[in-house]
Amino acid sequence: DTFWRAAASLRLATRAELLEATKPVVLFVDTFNGHLESENAIAAVRVLQAAGYAVHAARSEQGEALCCGRTYLAAGMADEAKARARQLLAALLPLAQRGIAIVGLEPSCLLTLRDEMLAMGLGAAAQTVAGQALMLEEFLAREAQAGRFRPSLRPAQRQILVHGHCHQKAFGTVPAAMAVLRLIPDANPTLIESSCCGMAGSFGYEAAHHAVSMQMAELSLLPAVRAAPDAIIVAGGTSC
Repeated sequence: DTFWRAAASLRLATRAELLEATKPVVLFVDTFNGHLESENAIAAVRVLQAAGYAVHAARSEQGEALCCGRTYLAAGMADEAKARARQLLAALLPLAQRGIAIVGLEPSCLLTLRDEMLAMGLGAAAQTVAGQALMLEEFLAREAQAGRFRPSLRPAQRQILVHGHCHQKAFGTVPAAMAVLRLIPDANPTLIESSCCGMAGSFGYEAAHHAVSMQMAELSLLPAVRAAPDAIIVAGGTSC
């Protein structure tokens, strides 16, 4: 049950079709949304296609799924991270040079293109790709403001509470997420004033960090969630 197994039925654009399209977009399907939470990436494709975009899911020249290398960096495996980053740049650079947006779903992965990959010494290619790399919410907010994204959506029936991922907060993409949620009729999304959820990638999964992870979550996030049992809780990122 992966995105890549479903890809054949999603009417994705080939690279050639992408370059000829009037509304092209590249979807960077990260490891988490490609293999663990594939429903997110499939939903992103459907939303973009419904709005008239030609969606191309980027792969390596060998047809492999791409990875930003963040999980290697988190484990101190810098050489492996650089190898993954170079493979990603090779696939994305020709598309970025055409000015095509590269859209991602996982904050820690997509924003690696705008942060750590610039610090790995990968040269002008990393700068060019970073210049086109956008979170899905950033892309949709930009396109909506330009009049190119006009979705017909069902009205919200429940309260919507939003928890900002730490990378979303650090790179200032939370306002874009809120703007996109406000496109839903009758929606009045509320941002939970929260710190880190406590997971911090794999940190919170480790037994030695369980207590401090729970303390972080209980500062403000979990009490707010418990206080709104009927609300939709929106959180970007697999850790959150």
